[in-house]
Amino acid sequence: MTIAPPQIPDTAEDILRHAREAVPFLRERAAAIEAARHLPEDVVDLLRRGGVFRAAAPKDRGGPELTSMEQTRLIETLATGDVSTAWCAMIGMDSGIYAGYLTEEAAQEFYGELDTPNSGWIHPQGRAERVPGGYRVSGNWRFGSGSTHCDVLVAGCQVFKDGLPETDPVTGDPVEWRVMVARPDQYEIVDTWFTTGLAGSGSRDYKVTDLFVPEEHSFSFHVPRRTGPLHATPDAILRKMSGVPLGLARAAIDHVRELALARVDRETGTPWTQSPRVQSALARAEMELAAARAGVYSSLEEQWAALERGDETTAQLRTATALARYHAFRTAREIVSALFDLVGGSSIYREKSPLDRWLRDAHTMCQHAVAQESILELTGRVLLGGESRSPFI
Repeated sequence: MTIAPPQIPDTAEDILRHAREAVPFLRERAAAIEAARHLPEDVVDLLRRGGVFRAAAPKDRGGPELTSMEQTRLIETLATGDVSTAWCAMIGMDSGIYAGYLTEEAAQEFYGELDTPNSGWIHPQGRAERVPGGYRVSGNWRFGSGSTHCDVLVAGCQVFKDGLPETDPVTGDPVEWRVMVARPDQYEIVDTWFTTGLAGSGSRDYKVTDLFVPEEHSFSFHVPRRTGPLHATPDAILRKMSGVPLGLARAAIDHVRELALARVDRETGTPWTQSPRVQSALARAEMELAAARAGVYSSLEEQWAALERGDETTAQLRTATALARYHAFRTAREIVSALFDLVGGSSIYREKSPLDRWLRDAHTMCQHAVAQESILELTGRVLLGGESRSPFI
């Protein structure tokens, strides 16, 4: 008798439930994921079977089309199990969003299978020379998170024609930025990912010389081909990112709260449950996480409601999610660092304490562009009436 494979969940409720059920398994696999320096096959399969890679696929293509808030909760849940897995999931599910910038034929070719994991560095690091029918692409890109298991690998490029940079036809910007869509086997993937944290994300470099990419296999964030909140503004690929630091901080707090139930202060003999020092540290961590989390979800909800109504985005809407995201990353790092100090010497042993890995993950993820001081400068400029050259703010 043939047994049918289990059906992949296709609603927000079922996908989120599957993610919650996956957390214990991800915690068990976390050390092995880090040691492998990429997601093992069974973890990738878990994400695929759980509907994670299809989460952002629109309903008219048969997808569940999770809202930005639901996508963030999904990533937040996975991050309580393993941070590198959540990071790769966050990048991998961009497939549903990118498909909305391609022609229907190209979207079907690359993302016709809804459970297609995506990877790639979208900033214009590469060079795309315009030729008849498309582009000749060359470059070296970093941070290909999930490049070891992806089915589609994208690459951001600046467009040139006859050796000269082209002006963006939509914005008039002196740099025309297009994202090239191709298969991972068309690039050379270089194992450079020897890092402090997020080691399991497999965020390797990749490069290519003179790859022909047809015009229809590229897109601009300024020209969406679908309507709705997930394509109304290009920042949709960033909105869910806050789930990673929020889930990391939640896992660290829960770990130390559980640890405190059986721990006794070595110097005073005071149980940690009765120690004002421990009580204050945990209360402060909960307070800071609650505030950061509220900022993330309230800004996403306000933005989503405005985009559903078709309202023109204001400076406040354009900056609120970016600032909340920046704050979530920085707050998570502060929380994990404080708890690492609170636990003391035992927190430094990789095999005994997940705090070591979480501390390194927190510091590494805060090197991403969304957590840098430049975000404050850019959003501040917009709030004061200035212009942003970034399509994401």
